[in-house]
Formats: sequence, C-alpha cells, structure tokens
Amino acid sequence: MKIFTKKSELKEFLSNQKADGKSIGFVPTMGALHQGHLSLIKRAKEKNDIGVVSIFVNPTQFDNKEDLDKYPKTFDNDVLLLESVNCDVLFFPSVEEIYAENITSEKFDFDGLEHQMEGKFRDGHFDGVGTIVKALFEIVEPDTAYFGRKDFQQLQIIHKLVEKHNIPVKIKGRPIFREEDGLAMSSRNVRLTKEHREAAPFIYKTLKKARKKFGAKSAKELTEWVEKKLKKHPLLELEYFTIADEQTLETATIIEPNKKYRAFIAVFAGDIRLIDNISLKRKH
Repeated sequence: MKIFTKKSELKEFLSNQKADGKSIGFVPTMGALHQGHLSLIKRAKEKNDIGVVSIFVNPTQFDNKEDLDKYPKTFDNDVLLLESVNCDVLFFPSVEEIYAENITSEKFDFDGLEHQMEGKFRDGHFDGVGTIVKALFEIVEPDTAYFGRKDFQQLQIIHKLVEKHNIPVKIKGRPIFREEDGLAMSSRNVRLTKEHREAAPFIYKTLKKARKKFGAKSAKELTEWVEKKLKKHPLLELEYFTIADEQTLETATIIEPNKKYRAFIAVFAGDIRLIDNISLKRKH
C-alpha cells in the first residue's frame, strides 16, 4: 500500500494510473476504522482497479471542539486494517495540506437537505462535510466513491453536491454494518463506557419495532411511541426521532403510498452521540 501525505504527489500518481486506463474507487474516512469501513473498501476494490482511502479528521464539520479533540485517532491500527484488505493507496494529509491557512467551510445550498435532522442540531456541519468531500473529490478524481448508509443524510447531501457542482463521480450507498447485537458500527463506539455499550443496542431494537408498527400507526403516533420508550430508558437520552421522506429528508406528516420513508434517530449514551436509521416498508 502506498501512503501519500501531499496532494501533488497523490494527484501525480493517480493521473498516471488513469492514463493507463485504470479506474479508481474511493472511500473517504476520518480514520478509527472498523468493519463497516472495510466493507466499503472491499467493494471499491471489487468494482475498480485501484482502491483509495483517505484518513482526515475534518475540523470544519465539528460544531463541538471537545468532540473534535476526543475523536479517536488510531493510525497504526488503521494502516494494518487497510493492508489486510489490500487497499492500494492511503491519503493521509495534514490540516494545513487541505486548508492551508484558512480553516473555514465553503457555504453550500443543498436544496434544504442540510436543514433537516442533523442540520438542526449541528450548526454548520454539512458545510464542513461539503467542503472536505468536494476538496477530496478534486484531489483524487475517483470514478466511484462509496459511503455507508448509517450517515444517510450525509449520503443524500453528497449526491446533491455532485449533482449541483457537476462533479464527475458516481456515488454508491452501502448497507449499514452492525455489531452482532445490532448496534450500528461507528468510530465513536470505542468511547462508550461498558454500561453505555451494553445499553446502546436498545436503539436499533426500537427502530426495528417502529418499522413493524409503521403503517398501523400514523407518523405522529409512532414518533410519540419512540419518544416515550426512550424517555423511560435510564441510560439513553433521545435527541431526535423522525420519520422522513428519503428524497427530501423532510419530516413526514402524511404517509403517501408511492414514497420511500426512513426512520432516523440520534441518541446520547452519556456524552457520546449515536445515530442510526432504518428503511420503512409500508404494510399493505
């Protein structure tokens, strides 16, 4: 595996690969890699000649400095994991390499997607995401980029970014990778206390129950049911639960038969914030 820290050197290497007719699959990450990331990298390798991964903890997408400071950094282990799945290229730039002197976000208009859910609770988050993903796409120039559906809102925003800025890259969403007990894999999971780690699978259990009730209850009734369930939990605190249209991400009030819906949830386990979502299939 080749490791690059400089944009210019990576661009030169990849442009030579492209000149040889090789396709590039790209997985942007913030490191602290887990099996979910590895599944994306395996997919990128299966479908392309060259698999490229970036590790960059992007300061402009954190609205909470403490969360940025505490974000797990496990570079040596990440390299071992990447080598285990035969990753071809790792891009590991410094903050200065990406942002030079100006660590600020561009401003983006994602047609309202950015104002839903996460956007209501994390100020400027999606401007930060858009800034770094656009920058990485310009550096790597991949044919296809792969993202997990755990961050479903982010995935829809990246689709919108590519569409509105005419970036020539295909975006592929991939299934959520889960622990055996159902907890969605996340780099933040390693920061959970033993007690909170044992409590956290309750989130997915609740989502699965909500999916069973979907169609029998109205969106409002189902939301209230989930809120009540979480209120009773001694260790988990609900930030939001919403049923939303998959395309617009707007909260659904009336469930229409020809639309796809998804349930989204954000929960605090102590001071660790966990998100998850599930596709809702309407009962007929």
